[in-house]
Amino acid sequence: MNYNPDVLSCLANLSNDEVFTPPQLANQMLDMLPQELFRSPDTKFLDPCTKSGVFLREIAKRLIDGLADKIPDLQKRIDHIMQHQLYGIAITQLTALMSRRSLYCSKDASCKYSLSHFDDADGNIHFDEILHTWQNGKCIYCGASQEVYDRGEDFETHAYEFIHTDNPNTLYKNMTFDVIIGNPPYQLNDGGSGKGISALPLYNKFVEQSERLNPRYLIMIIPSRWFAGGRGLNDFREMMLNDGRIRHLVDYPKSRDCFPGVDIAGGVCYFLWDREYDGKCNFTSIVRDTESNRMRRLNEFDIFIRDNIGLDIVHKVLSKSDSFYSSLVYSSTPFGLRSFYRGKKNEFPNAVILHSSDGISYIEKDEITRNKEILNTYKVYIGKINPDRGGVNNASDGMMNVTTKVNIIGPNEIITETYLLLNKFEERSDAQNCASYFKTRFVRYLISVALSSMNIAKENFKFVPQQDFSKPWTDEELYKKYGLTDEEIQFIESMIRPME
Repeated sequence: MNYNPDVLSCLANLSNDEVFTPPQLANQMLDMLPQELFRSPDTKFLDPCTKSGVFLREIAKRLIDGLADKIPDLQKRIDHIMQHQLYGIAITQLTALMSRRSLYCSKDASCKYSLSHFDDADGNIHFDEILHTWQNGKCIYCGASQEVYDRGEDFETHAYEFIHTDNPNTLYKNMTFDVIIGNPPYQLNDGGSGKGISALPLYNKFVEQSERLNPRYLIMIIPSRWFAGGRGLNDFREMMLNDGRIRHLVDYPKSRDCFPGVDIAGGVCYFLWDREYDGKCNFTSIVRDTESNRMRRLNEFDIFIRDNIGLDIVHKVLSKSDSFYSSLVYSSTPFGLRSFYRGKKNEFPNAVILHSSDGISYIEKDEITRNKEILNTYKVYIGKINPDRGGVNNASDGMMNVTTKVNIIGPNEIITETYLLLNKFEERSDAQNCASYFKTRFVRYLISVALSSMNIAKENFKFVPQQDFSKPWTDEELYKKYGLTDEEIQFIESMIRPME
């Protein structure tokens, strides 16, 4: 038998910031909707960020089947669906052409080859070249850098029409949509690394703008990084966690389980927002084809704990602890020295030893601008970057380290911003006992529960309980202290790699 693949399942992604949706995934998202929507000739659908047109195409298939009894004539049925039920806003001129080709079988909706004839080439899928609105060097709508994106007409502006307006209702003449569905652009390079650490998130703006249109249902697939907040996402996280209209949330901690071949730090999720619903959310976590489901209140904590077994473990820890490590871990740049700061290569009298990503160098004591009073202590630290890249883990065993090696430095030694300072001690033995604690799978798992990005910060230690460091700690002692079941222990040890 000849294999005839769906061309939309074979498209290469534009980038990790703009990811095409496979048809199978699009249908999983559409399955969350009440299916009677596809049997009504009055239901209106909008994709405000269409790229391949896959959502509109798959909706059209369902409507063609669902309206067969109401509009028996196939061509009349297709004309009604295409002209009165399906609408899209493309993110580029190229994706507008692709989406029309997917939906109308022609990039020109007015030509004789189009499934349904329109008076203009756009049909109901349009793209308008929008310019950023600059104020104080930033776009007032998306926050784009004028220095980076004010670059003339020959380059893509990435000023997406749907989010560059105060009133999205005017985009389709105050039309009311029953369903808004899409896979929005995820982020925008701000002139920094552009790899998720300093890039500007955009997907939250598409969700917020969609809600302003007040649809009956909203479905979007977005990065899961908002679970723990981060740059530009704290208000969005608070809004999402406290919104009782989120009826169903499906999370993929490893993005490759959802988008094969695509690495997105923190994983991805899609959700169903139901305007008429107010209650607990049906949360589904999918890891390597294994699903876990539970009805949950999303706002139980100020971050979202993304696995259901992990929620039970956190409850046990909270019931037996009243002080946590987020109050002890030092903020970024504990000694005031940025990650690029370097001292002299050769040691000199009274020099302070500086540990950076390039190794050891030597500086004057006066170069220290913060926490100078702890210079003569023993200090425990780890790397600030999550070695598993915020949930992107392609290791063959599927396990995580969560943190880099736990290190100890002595008096007259300090670190740059590259590292995260966990604690300081007067005695080396106490520092060694602290290091043994942070090497345990138990602690590193509790860090991972609050982690959904590349950066590790003090807030990610909010579920790590403080301990007595007059003794070393082992996983077995911690499992027993917090009353973990065999299933919970096995779960942690299936997720977290041992650290020597």
